[in-house]
Amino acid sequence: MRGEDRQQSHLFSYLSPERRVPADHPLRAIRVMVDAGLEQLGPRFAVLYSHTGRPSVPPEKLLRALLLQVFYSVRSEALLMEQLDYNLLFRWFVGLNMDEPVWDATTFTKNRDRLLEGDIAREFFTAIQDHARSQGLLSDEHFTVDGTLLEAWASQKSFQRKDDPTPPSDEDPGNPTVNFHGERRSNATHESTTDPEARLCRKGPGKEAKLAYLGNLLMDNREGLAVAAQVSITTGSAETLGALELIEALAQRAARITVGADKAYDNEAFVEGMRFMEGTPHVAQNTKGRRSRIDVRTTRHAGYAISQVKRKRIEEIFGWLKTVALLRKLRHRGRAIVEWIFTFAVAAYNLVRIRNLTAAVT
Repeated sequence: MRGEDRQQSHLFSYLSPERRVPADHPLRAIRVMVDAGLEQLGPRFAVLYSHTGRPSVPPEKLLRALLLQVFYSVRSEALLMEQLDYNLLFRWFVGLNMDEPVWDATTFTKNRDRLLEGDIAREFFTAIQDHARSQGLLSDEHFTVDGTLLEAWASQKSFQRKDDPTPPSDEDPGNPTVNFHGERRSNATHESTTDPEARLCRKGPGKEAKLAYLGNLLMDNREGLAVAAQVSITTGSAETLGALELIEALAQRAARITVGADKAYDNEAFVEGMRFMEGTPHVAQNTKGRRSRIDVRTTRHAGYAISQVKRKRIEEIFGWLKTVALLRKLRHRGRAIVEWIFTFAVAAYNLVRIRNLTAAVT
């Protein structure tokens, strides 16, 4: 018998979002970990928010919504609010009832900036890391470090001379034509008018130069989880210095660690810095036209070969961040907020990774 195509709206609904989400949905396990991490941040939220005045967006719901933005590659807060308005899965994960109104995108963004002042992203990242350690997923002995360029939200037209930032006008104030071909431009004489902290850099010889930031990651080799993240302003030595800063905190906790890295880290500053912190640099040897900074005393051990295999997994994290988390082209300006978003996205990756690892065991 053919069913009738009735589309009459019902006045009441007796189903909650909780009942509509499948019991085996991947977000269920992630929601448990997120709630446990947010519970640890309760005292920090109490410090950031006033006890009087009009209630704002609850920080727990705000962070859950931001996680959904990362998980589902939602490119703007306006689209995120649109999804929250009608998507049952999104409403369930954030903790909104069916009849609760969603927030204005501008209000949502301003409340997110309040969490930026409290460095909540890093504390949330640490809470997820503590959960991974309690599950036996971290080794605290063998690591990999690497960096990647994060293209800034600034155009080449905005990269103008510091002493004369006004471009030639062609009677188009909205999008003037700027011919910079043949002009010698460098970070010493030019800067972006839209994102002054971004720096012009290139990935290698023959590559085009772009305004970008440098994202550094430190990965635990046991299960491929990120244990430290940082965003720095790109300079000639930023990648090496950033890596040493991430490793320094670990060197204070572990007696002896090994750190794998690619050929870019086969330099005196990184190798000597590692040895000063009583760590073993398992860097890939760069013998092109020169002598490597490490020798057979390091490469002869079986652990070195294992590090060279494991270190490639850090590219999986960068790939996920740039495709799923949409960090290939940044949508925020300024190093502080870029680092906040980068750290939070790495925490989101760890959540997905932990869920997959624990699901495979069970």
